[in-house]
This record gives sequence, structure tokens and C-alpha cells, in this order.
Amino acid sequence: MLKVVVFCKNFKISLLYLVTDIAAMKQVSKNILTAIYQFIKSLNNPDNRPIDWNTRPASGKWSKKEIMGHLCDSAMINLQRFIRCTYEENFKLVYEQDDWVKAQHYQEMAQDEILQLWKILNLQIIHVLDNYPEERMQAKCDNSKTEVSLHTVEWLANDYLEHLQHHLNQIRVHEPVN
Repeated sequence: MLKVVVFCKNFKISLLYLVTDIAAMKQVSKNILTAIYQFIKSLNNPDNRPIDWNTRPASGKWSKKEIMGHLCDSAMINLQRFIRCTYEENFKLVYEQDDWVKAQHYQEMAQDEILQLWKILNLQIIHVLDNYPEERMQAKCDNSKTEVSLHTVEWLANDYLEHLQHHLNQIRVHEPVN
């Protein structure tokens, strides 16, 4: 995001700020799409070791299947934030991640179903972000559990992408079979 503060009535500077926000949002969408297809491609690569989706690494830790489920939950919550920010502002929407993962029973689901849900939710996020109303780019919502912490849609979109990439990297297997 370009942060330019100009105290004049110069339409071109204001327009530049909006275009930059739109361009940034489209870049986030593009990066989400790239993450989806790179991850799916890596799953189908015969040179990579198969992923152990079911094993929990320790007590109280999620399996890789549950991490993918968490990414579905995160997509659901963030999609709601993005949509609500088109017509409302300063609302609070928090996510109790452990409760959601437990309630969704991802560990018992077929991995292909979780991946399909994750892909569809992210394609919808991309569609919403690609068509985001210019005048609502700086709308804010509160995503903290305790103190008020307002964030713009642009910040939320970038945070969502970073969160997505972090967890996909936890799941990815980089070691070749041979």
C-alpha cells in the first residue's frame, strides 16, 4: 500500500492512491491464486514424498489435515470480513481457531474433500477481492480477541495471504523421494 499524505485538493494524487490500493488488492488475489495452484501441483509431484496428513506431531498439535481444515476456517472468517467491510465498518469478528477445528471434525474427513473446500473458498475470496469497491478499500474491522485492533481490508488481505503461505509451508514436503 502506498501511504502518501498530501494536504491539497489534487484529484490526481487521490486517484493515484486509489489505483495503488486496487493494484495491491489485485496482486494479493494473484498471489493467493498462485499459492493454490503451486500447492496443488506440489501434491501431485511424484518427486515429493507423500504427505502424512493424519499424524498429530504432539498432544494438542494439529495434524496436517487439521492445518488444512484450519485454512478452510480462516478462509471462511476472512471471506466474511471482506464481504462485511463492503457495507459496514468497525465491526468485531474474531475466530476461535481450536474450537472451529474441533467442531468441524477435519481429522475424520477425507483429505480430498478438505482440499476441495479450501480451493473453492479461496477462489471466492479472489473473486471478492478482484471486484472490491474502490471506496471501501480502507474500511476497517476489528479482529482481536481482547483490545480493539482495527485493520483495513487491504491489511486483512495481506495478512490472510501471509497466514496462508505460512501454513502451506508447514504442510509442504520439500524433500525428494530419491
